[in-house]
Amino acid sequence: MLSITASCKKGVEANEPEWLFVQNAESVALNDGVLILNGINPTTVCFTDRPERMAALTATEKFVSFWTGDKAKDSFEKDPPNATLSVMTDDGANDVVLTLTNPSLKGDILKYDVTIIEGDNQLEGAAASLFIDVIGRPLTPVSVAGVARRTTRRTVRRIAY
Repeated sequence: MLSITASCKKGVEANEPEWLFVQNAESVALNDGVLILNGINPTTVCFTDRPERMAALTATEKFVSFWTGDKAKDSFEKDPPNATLSVMTDDGANDVVLTLTNPSLKGDILKYDVTIIEGDNQLEGAAASLFIDVIGRPLTPVSVAGVARRTTRRTVRRIAY
């Protein structure tokens, strides 16, 4: 298993890749601004986009530590990441765009405080994936939330015209 260290947190530095992350869980609950990922995978997938095209794994426990200790401008504590939660529910796939803060990992249960950007504010389901945005640039056009905003703007423009 490869290990990503602090280098993936510094993706906004010149000539350094920008890392995105994926966390998978057996089930999920979202309620009252709290996201609970049950049966969280002990590893978090890390990857970059073009031109670097790198991939690696980091321990989910280490990933949670990205919120503390580093007061740099690109730390998750200073600049919380946006994410898209993709969940299988009884009604099919359900996606929610949110901002993640205050992670807490106990055993195989990972909790985040969240702010909903778009989507349902309450849901439960199985087989969940959390796609976490580029470090340090959550509002970029290529970010998860950036794509959601751009899609919404285009939809609104099409309806308005």
